[in-house]
Parts: sequence; structure tokens; C-alpha cells
Amino acid sequence: MPPSPLFYFDSATLAAQAREVLGRLPRVTGEPIRIQRRRGLRDPHGAVHAGSYLRERRIAFDCSPGEFNRVFVHELFHFVWLRLGNRRRHSYEALLRLETEAGARGELGWSAEWRKQDLSATDVRSRTRRWREYCCESFCDSAAWLYSGVRRHEEFTLAGRHRDRRRRWFADLTEGRQISI
Repeated sequence: MPPSPLFYFDSATLAAQAREVLGRLPRVTGEPIRIQRRRGLRDPHGAVHAGSYLRERRIAFDCSPGEFNRVFVHELFHFVWLRLGNRRRHSYEALLRLETEAGARGELGWSAEWRKQDLSATDVRSRTRRWREYCCESFCDSAAWLYSGVRRHEEFTLAGRHRDRRRRWFADLTEGRQISI
């Protein structure tokens, strides 16, 4: 019996857009995720390009074709973060703590950037919900920077030395193994 597909697309257009990105990703495994287009997506902060519905195993998009690759990878990596396990999540948090201690400014996407700007020293030290949400968004934005094929973007504002550390962290994560979605 052939393996089930990892993604179900609501349209041929979405499938074609995603096909380009899927070849750049590390090897992934897991139950299928439904990919759909939905107009007018919002969260408590306002309009959004996409939303991941982890329990429903679906991602809804409301972004331009020019933003799709970056947004697709970001949303897909919410599923990876969920299944990453505490040891690996804490390892990524440790990397971000080092950046914070070094005074690193900028990020690799706006969803992490605005959360980073709102953090206090207490958030970092106490691992508050705000800190953990920032870590998740940073992880997803970093994956999008690495795997989307987008080389330059106005939201890629993190300094090169910090980008290099993140690149190495992701290489260690994916080397010789599939990642679960």
C-alpha cells in the first residue's frame, strides 16, 4: 500500500505553490495536514497571513503568492514545534537566551520580532507564556528563513552571527533524521 500523502490541498493552485517549497524541507513524517485558502483571517491582534489549527491538522492561508513560501514554512513548523519534545525545545530556548544576553536585536520574521520587543527580563528568567510564545514564533520564523527559498526580506533583521548559530542548530536537529509534523 502506498504511503498516504502528507498534505491535502483544497486547490491545484495551492498544491503548485507548495510543491516548490516542499523540495527544500528536511524529511518530514506525520499524519496529513489539510492546506486551504480562507479570506479574512484574523487573530486577537488583527489580520494575519495564515493560521495553523494544530488539533484539526489544517493550515489556512490569506496571503499573496509572493509571501506564500515563507508563510507556508512558518505555519508548517508550528506542527514541528508541537512534536519537538521538551529537550529540543529547551535547547532552542537556550540558544535564544544566549542571543538575549548578547543583546541581539532583530529577528527573522515579524511574528517573532514584536513578541521579542515585548519581553521583559522576568519573562526570560521565569519562562513565562510570553517567552515561550516568542520561542515558538522565533523557531517558526527561523525555519521559514532557512527553508522557504526567500533569501532577502525586510523582516530578516537578525545579525549574521546569530543567523549562523540558528542555521547550525537546525542542521543538528535535522541531520540524519526525519522530523515529525
